[in-house]
Amino acid sequence: MKKGKALFGISTALILLLSACSGGNNEGENEKVDKEILEKVSKTGFPIVEEPLTIKMFTGKSNANLNFNWNDPLLVWDEYEKMTNINIEWTEQVLKDNLEEKRNLALAGGTIPDVFYSANLSNLDIFKYGKQGTFIDLSSYIEDYAPNLQKFLENNPDVKKGITFPDGKIYSLPALRDNDFLAIRISAFPWINKSWLEKLGMEEPGTTEEFYEYLKAVKEKDPNGNGEADEIPYGGVNLEYLTNWLRGSFGLGNRGSGFVDVAPNGDKTRFIATTDNYKELLQYVNKLYSEKLIEQNIFSIKWDQIMANGAEGKYGSTVFWDPQSTFKGPEGGNYVGLSALKGPSGEQLFSPVSSPLFSNGQFVVTKENPNPAATVRWLDYFYSDEGARLLYMGIEGESFEVVDGKYKYFDETIEANDASKFVPWVGVNPPGIVKQDYFSGAEGTEKSLTAAEKIKPFVPEQLWPSEFTYTEDENKTLSTIGADIEKYVKEMTDKFVSGDVSFDEWDKYVKTIEDMGLEKYMEVKTEAYNRFQKN
Repeated sequence: MKKGKALFGISTALILLLSACSGGNNEGENEKVDKEILEKVSKTGFPIVEEPLTIKMFTGKSNANLNFNWNDPLLVWDEYEKMTNINIEWTEQVLKDNLEEKRNLALAGGTIPDVFYSANLSNLDIFKYGKQGTFIDLSSYIEDYAPNLQKFLENNPDVKKGITFPDGKIYSLPALRDNDFLAIRISAFPWINKSWLEKLGMEEPGTTEEFYEYLKAVKEKDPNGNGEADEIPYGGVNLEYLTNWLRGSFGLGNRGSGFVDVAPNGDKTRFIATTDNYKELLQYVNKLYSEKLIEQNIFSIKWDQIMANGAEGKYGSTVFWDPQSTFKGPEGGNYVGLSALKGPSGEQLFSPVSSPLFSNGQFVVTKENPNPAATVRWLDYFYSDEGARLLYMGIEGESFEVVDGKYKYFDETIEANDASKFVPWVGVNPPGIVKQDYFSGAEGTEKSLTAAEKIKPFVPEQLWPSEFTYTEDENKTLSTIGADIEKYVKEMTDKFVSGDVSFDEWDKYVKTIEDMGLEKYMEVKTEAYNRFQKN
């Protein structure tokens, strides 16, 4: 990226004056200056500005791309600078482990950038700093300078509800997942070893009871044929992935993942983890665990061990990303996707699916920004089909080619293991939209797409965003009472499944949650839900 370009148009000090609550003799002058700035920002086409503009951005990264400095030449950013006449100066590029600390230091009195990009801000912080004036309201800018995002919001009103805060303002621009790209909204799929099914003479399980019988057969009948009891009927990253998959089989999760959904045959919210259905779910999973049908160290297993087990073909089933592209062994191709299982009472739902609103905290514009209008236009391109292709694939002929209608990276891009030199999405959750045609991660493989089609009929009709927006008082409740309740539920879920706590203690467990302030917690969740419905 080129450095040293002057800020566009007008001095930062004067522009900052515009964001203050001014009146009297300055009001007319401020309106005039603001109009002059906006007139120099193109609402359509490129470049966005005629004179060069530099915007300073803070970004989070992962180990996958931390070594690639985005201020050095990078195919996508360089091309987009030529298109827009806007240079991005990446002032801080922070490893995600340090992201919260570095972000908070900047907001607490350090150097505030023009934009926090891919910085994983919570709705709590977005609203807090929005009300303080540190983050600016982007509502009018979306209407005037973000036609691609505006179109998406019109077609997906629940997403607009999800990014609108209790004061009616929009302080952040989201990371979106295309509605039609279901595989990425599922992400980690349930998989079963097809070759072992065939050796055992069994069909793909369609019910929780059939799944249990398959796991039992894997344990007892040596499907890998080596004479050793080294098969692992079910293994994976953690217990949560398994219980999330199975929740819909017990009538839970009809609004997606989370602690709250809506009671059947009504619109009243309910806390999932104190229901009889949840107890039934945990009793089922406890049965699997106690009979050693689940990897016994699933509560503490390390990533390296998961990958080694997968590469050696030890798993009879798992909830993971496409094993063929992740396990790096010949056994990965033996897995096929499972769908929602029918539970003991006939329920069949696949609840661990995210809303198209994947993350709300990936792009906020601060009061320091010299030109919010140009900044919003800069990002809006990445909500278009062409922008998604640029962000995720790069440039045809330089980083990818089209073969039989499919977009494919050149071999050297993959083999060099440095796609981060070409495209900036690797290891980042960037604002914009992810589309199936241009995504080459594990969720975009043929196996994942086929698995998603199998699941599609059982996806809940309405999916809530991963996080509602809350008032300041509501956030205080959730960060204290709510955090304690959710932590306790997770701890007790593991203890019930492992057998460390007997189900004879269930009533005591429910009473403890109620005494921790469940009624207040649910009041907050219900009010946020009602506000979401009315937005």
